[in-house]
Amino acid sequence: MAEGKPFENCGKLFDITRAFDHTPQTEELFNKAMNEALRWHVSKCPEFKSFLNLSGLIDFKSDYLPEQIPPLLVTVFKEFKLASVPDKQVKLELTSSGTGGRKSSIILDARSYKRILKIVENIFSSLGMVNHSQKVNYLCFTYDPKYAKSVGTAFSDKLLTDLTAHRTVFYAIKWNKKLNDFSFDLEATAKKLIDFSQRPEPVRILGFPAYLWQVCDWLEKRGINLNFNRDSFIITGGGWKMHKNLEVTKDVFKKRINKILNIPGENLRDLFGMVEHGIPYVDCEHGRLHVPIYSRAMAVDPETLQPVKDGEEGLLYLMTPYLSSYPSISLLTTDKAVIEDNCPCKRPGKTFRIVGRAGLAKHKGCAINALDLLK
Repeated sequence: MAEGKPFENCGKLFDITRAFDHTPQTEELFNKAMNEALRWHVSKCPEFKSFLNLSGLIDFKSDYLPEQIPPLLVTVFKEFKLASVPDKQVKLELTSSGTGGRKSSIILDARSYKRILKIVENIFSSLGMVNHSQKVNYLCFTYDPKYAKSVGTAFSDKLLTDLTAHRTVFYAIKWNKKLNDFSFDLEATAKKLIDFSQRPEPVRILGFPAYLWQVCDWLEKRGINLNFNRDSFIITGGGWKMHKNLEVTKDVFKKRINKILNIPGENLRDLFGMVEHGIPYVDCEHGRLHVPIYSRAMAVDPETLQPVKDGEEGLLYLMTPYLSSYPSISLLTTDKAVIEDNCPCKRPGKTFRIVGRAGLAKHKGCAINALDLLK
C-alpha cells in the first residue's frame, strides 16, 4: 500500500504486516509518519491549527516527537465536527455507541478507510486470528449494520466478520419496526447459538459482553451446556455500558464461558477501541491489550500530561498517524489505564489495562483549558 507525498512514511508503516514488530526502526518510522500526519492536518484543518497554537505549538517546519504534539481531549468530538477533507471526500461517517448524551461523530475518507482495513487485518493476523479459507458462523452482539451503518461498533464488528470466510452471520441486536428502535431478542439469540453448536464449523461471538452473559443465564437456567469447535473465538468489545449491574471481572467471565460454551479461556479476547481513535487494541492469549506499531499509548498525569511510570495509573493518551480525514492523531481519553511491559506471550512492545473512567471536572489541565478557549 505504498503512498506518495505527503505520506511516504505513513505508507511504509502500514505496509508492515507484523503488527507487533517493535524495533528502533519501526519506532523511528512511526515518528516520521506522525510528523507527516501533523503537517497534513495543520494545513487542512484551521481549528486544529488554532488549537495547537493555543497549546504553544507554532513552528510546523520542525520535526517533533509524537509525545510533543498536544493532544485533543476526546470529548471535543462531541462538541465539534473537525475535518481535514472536504465533504465530497467523506466515505463514511461514524458515531460512538455511548449510552446517553451527545455522541462523538467522526469521518473517514477513502485513504483512512483503506488504511484501517489493512491495520485491522495485520493486528488480528499477528495474533493468529485470521484464516480466510476457514468458514465460520458469526453471532454478533451488536447492531445490525444494515440499519446502524453509522454506529462505530457496528462498523468494527462488520470488519471482524471479514477475518475469515463465513457461513452465517447473525446480528442479535436487530431493528424493530414496531418500536422504531433496536431490540435484543434473548430467546432467539440463545436458540441460534444452540444451532451453531450443532454445526461442524467454529463460531465467533462478537460484541458487547453483557448480552453474552444474559445468553449464558438463559442456557444455564435450562441446564444446557454447549460444545464448540476448539477453533472458536469470542471477541468482546464496547464494555458493559447500560448493563453495569451485570459487570464481572475478566477471569470470572472466562470461567463461566468455558463452563457453558466449552470455548477455551485463551480464545476469549477482549478488544478496546474508540471511534475517535480507530485503532483496535486486542487481548493476546494471556489477556493483555497489545499496542501495535501503528499507534502509541501512554498513561499521563491529568494535570500536567506528563507520563507516569509503567505500572502506575494515569489518563490513557493515544497516538496514531493513520487518520487523514480528521485530526485525532494525538488523543487524550477519559479512561484511566496502566501501561505494562514484558507480556508473557513474548510479543514485544507495551500493553495496557483499563482500570476505570476518570472524572475530568476536577482536572482542569492544559489540554482541557486549551479546548475551552476554542468554544
